[in-house]
Amino acid sequence: MNVKRILSDNNQTILSKTREVTMETHVPNREEALKLLIKYNSSVALINHAKAVEGVMRYMARKVGEDEEKWGVIGLVHDLDYEQFPEQHCVKVRSILEEHGWPEDYIRAVVSHGWGLCSEVKPESILEKTLYTIDELTGLVTACALVRPSRSVMDMKAKSVKKKWKQPSFAAGANRDVIAQGAEMLGMELDELFTDVIMGMREVAEEIGL
Repeated sequence: MNVKRILSDNNQTILSKTREVTMETHVPNREEALKLLIKYNSSVALINHAKAVEGVMRYMARKVGEDEEKWGVIGLVHDLDYEQFPEQHCVKVRSILEEHGWPEDYIRAVVSHGWGLCSEVKPESILEKTLYTIDELTGLVTACALVRPSRSVMDMKAKSVKKKWKQPSFAAGANRDVIAQGAEMLGMELDELFTDVIMGMREVAEEIGL
């Protein structure tokens, strides 16, 4: 009997189970999420986008009576791997978050926001569907704000976004098909969705320069 081999296997099993328990019980907070975001991203635009998504996720969580902190934290790290690993977006993030002991439901939500583009994980929960929908829309709303005289979301209305929505050449990088599909998944009209995203971004407007 190879005692050393048995002891080694037992130790590996214990370590694996300990890691599983840690991932199940660990609850990431905003400070932890922000440190990770800054560690893997130096682009001001990407960091501001992450904060915009966080702001909207928190607003939407309150609206539907869900966990604001959880939604916000997931929104903050949703593009964590994009700057350093653009070809592995929504893939590399899994290993990064697993390494830091993040729970599977947080990781799945982050990965699902790229469904159909860089991920095969379909959004299922209301959290996942919301992240999938508003990620692209925050980009469109930001672009709309920057062409306003005020360069701000503070005086913006849904009709301003709706007008630009109908111009495919404007902020062409904002995938309107994804936004429309997400709105349908959530059972929301676009006008309501536009308003919610504007309101959520207003809460972090000063921090993101809008």
